[in-house]
Amino acid sequence: MKATEAAARAVEQLAMLSGRVAEAVTGLEKTDDGWRVRVEVLELERIPHSTDVLAEYAVDLDEEGDLTSYRRVRRYTRGSSKEED
Repeated sequence: MKATEAAARAVEQLAMLSGRVAEAVTGLEKTDDGWRVRVEVLELERIPHSTDVLAEYAVDLDEEGDLTSYRRVRRYTRGSSKEED
């Protein structure tokens, strides 16, 4: 599976399970078992939009592109200037 396919599959499957729509793919790496994709999603929309709450999820796919796990790795506001790990 190509990297672009892995990213698309991760976004699609995360949306199905979480009910949230991806804003961006922020990372992608090949693993021994498949792919790990980092996906940024909007968790809470606020006004002004600079205070929206975003989250980054790590989505693991097997070699066929099926989701094997996902977890939220961080949460932050859109307007934050410092990345938190």
